[in-house]
Amino acid sequence: MLSNPEKKKIYDQYGHEGINSSFGSGGFQWSDFSHYSDFEDILGGIFGGGGGIFGDLFGGGARRSGRRVVRGSDLRADIDISFMESAKGVNKEIKLRKHVTCKTCKGEGVANLSDKVTCDRCGGAGSVRMSQGFFSINRSCDACGGTGKIIKNPCKDCKGSGRVLKEKKLSVKIPAGIEHGSRLKISGEGEDGLYGGPPGSLYIVIHVKKHPFFTRNANDVWCDVPISFPKATLGGEVEVPTLDAKVKLKIPPGTQNGKVFRLRGKGFPDLHGYGKGDLNLRIIVEVPTRLTDKQKELLAQFAEISGENVYPMINSFFKKAKNFFKGM
Repeated sequence: MLSNPEKKKIYDQYGHEGINSSFGSGGFQWSDFSHYSDFEDILGGIFGGGGGIFGDLFGGGARRSGRRVVRGSDLRADIDISFMESAKGVNKEIKLRKHVTCKTCKGEGVANLSDKVTCDRCGGAGSVRMSQGFFSINRSCDACGGTGKIIKNPCKDCKGSGRVLKEKKLSVKIPAGIEHGSRLKISGEGEDGLYGGPPGSLYIVIHVKKHPFFTRNANDVWCDVPISFPKATLGGEVEVPTLDAKVKLKIPPGTQNGKVFRLRGKGFPDLHGYGKGDLNLRIIVEVPTRLTDKQKELLAQFAEISGENVYPMINSFFKKAKNFFKGM
């Protein structure tokens, strides 16, 4: 062992077990592994920015021509629409203030490309390598901000940023049947990217105003229709609103409070094209509150003549209540 320099070195590092293990048994040779330099290359490939796994995750995007490509930011806009506009659909015009690519320098940040020089610190790579023990990671260069270039004479319009703030008008088509709180995505209408990066998206958030008498449940519409006590008793017709036009609703004699009449297909259209919801008309029988003495007298006569036979629900309730108390 002492006559073999390689085995002596292994013994000095790992003792007797190092000689008996695979280090010196003809299998894996420690000398075949170049220690730190190989570890650095392996971990550099994992954590590095040139296509490495974590470089893509933490490097802020892909790289094109030695500089980081940055996707534009997403934007949000809120639009208020009426209840009827949500039922019928509408086109709305909005104004956006967003960063767009500077036309003067075409996003380069300089009027003349000769005014943009390679960064001395990173050599134009846009990132620098930092090593700590076995680990070697790439991080964005602080000197050039990850661009790989230093601007000597910035563009007068964008001040070297490559983008300027502009106002843009945009027509947004809001589909029929959209609900309160829905979001519409318009790809490519966000802010422009940097260094050839793609633009972001615009998200439209819809706010539907409340209606005076219509309410919505899924694709169905509900409406309370008040009628008088005589009309509920004797029957008749009432004119009721729908999402399209006025219609006449026939009230049968003896209609009870809370009775629901359903008009098929008179609700909201389904966003996915699966027909329309229904319009539900709920009858509210209004009890008179301000009666003259003559009206009170006539109602008292009516109650005396009618008895309980004309009120089947009341009659049934008190019969059930009477049997309930008997069983107690």
